[in-house]
Amino acid sequence: MPFSRVSVEDIAYFKSILSDVRVIWGDAISEDYAHDEMTEYGSFLPDALLLPHSTEEVSRVMRYCHQNSIAVTPRGAGTGLCGGCVALHGGVVLSMQEMKRLLEVDKVNMTATVEPGLLLMEFSALLEGTGLFYPPDPGEKSATVCGNIMTNAGGMRAVRYGVTKDYVLGMEIVLADGTVTELGGKVVKSSSGYNLMQLLCGSEGTLCVLTKAIVKLIPEPKANISLLVPFDSLDQCVSCVPDVLACGCEPTAVEFMEKEVIVAAESYLGKQFPDKNADAYLLVRLDGADEAVLEPRVQRVTDLLLSSGARDVLLADTDERKSGIWDARGAFLEAIKNSTPSMDECDVVVPQENVAEFVQKSRDVSREEAVRIRSFGHAGDGNLHLYVCRDALDDETWEARRAQAMNRLYSLAKTMGGHVSGEHGIGHAKIAFLEESVGETQMSLMRGIKKVFDPEGILNPGKVLN
Repeated sequence: MPFSRVSVEDIAYFKSILSDVRVIWGDAISEDYAHDEMTEYGSFLPDALLLPHSTEEVSRVMRYCHQNSIAVTPRGAGTGLCGGCVALHGGVVLSMQEMKRLLEVDKVNMTATVEPGLLLMEFSALLEGTGLFYPPDPGEKSATVCGNIMTNAGGMRAVRYGVTKDYVLGMEIVLADGTVTELGGKVVKSSSGYNLMQLLCGSEGTLCVLTKAIVKLIPEPKANISLLVPFDSLDQCVSCVPDVLACGCEPTAVEFMEKEVIVAAESYLGKQFPDKNADAYLLVRLDGADEAVLEPRVQRVTDLLLSSGARDVLLADTDERKSGIWDARGAFLEAIKNSTPSMDECDVVVPQENVAEFVQKSRDVSREEAVRIRSFGHAGDGNLHLYVCRDALDDETWEARRAQAMNRLYSLAKTMGGHVSGEHGIGHAKIAFLEESVGETQMSLMRGIKKVFDPEGILNPGKVLN
């Protein structure tokens, strides 16, 4: 569908509702708004950048764009990894970065109400002292809470607490034609018709603009311990994860990492990791009401890990030790990115029983395609992050090897009953892989849903669906 370019008259209208300083256009738009964190997927500057402060302003923008066939790309913090918040078709980028208030913490109902631009790390800081916390824990803490909702982000605590959609109780949304509506609320259960709210979780801004969210909080655990577990082989490391999950220790996080990624993180951060002599590592976190509750669980999982071939079980029970490990884990993506001029990412999820086989076969892909692949991920829920690195390859060689490696990785996930994305979404970069993975019936259903919510196709066009 052809879209209208933003004209001088359109800019005048936007300024009439947003003010001059919150309408940026032409050469004044920063290049940062042309891409997300994966610059490999191209640069697409919008015609105009709009910075609303209220739901009413968002509604008026959407109504005008709907009437004038102007493409609208909603954007949070721009931390995505699949080109989901870039203006492929020009038009306007509707940045939610200035709508970032924590509107309410309801201790009785254990909920929080947030605006779409509130960052995850800001939200966490604002909840300190309330006795409550928000469990979803994606690695990128500078992402927005509502951006996480729109991609259904998972993160490291998903093993125990679930993913973002499990904590969304209510939404205020603006539809493509400017209509404002509310979904859900502070109730914890409902069987009142189709669950539109859960449909919108993970919709990547293609069906609506999220302007407010009510999320569930839970009591903050008072104690936690992390275990760093070195193994001589990756197969040993990942193969013991099902037993860890089944042993009754109730882990909050079970992460795996390879030695090469740890070395890269050390270099990037300028900090020493507690141990880097093994081939692979598990990182296990346990949460509990107090230390006494954790002690028998720590002992149980320690005995299991040692009997499964672990070299040792290193206990991180002080803030300094925990920080040293988890800071490195949080830096893995940036460390890999810093080590190569360009890279592509594979964010597959496979059944937990297939994690070890998938990671091992990804090493085969790396060797056979002669391209460096670095991996880490959430071993406890089967969500793996693999990065195909360009290094010194010339353009032609890089494009050929990247394409072949990515095709093989996604095909491998499909044969194991997995899916294209565990938490990063589809954006525009992964559409072909999604189509191959789910088939025409599901794609047709999704196109029908898109047509109902956005009949003119102006919301984030070119994302998830062609």
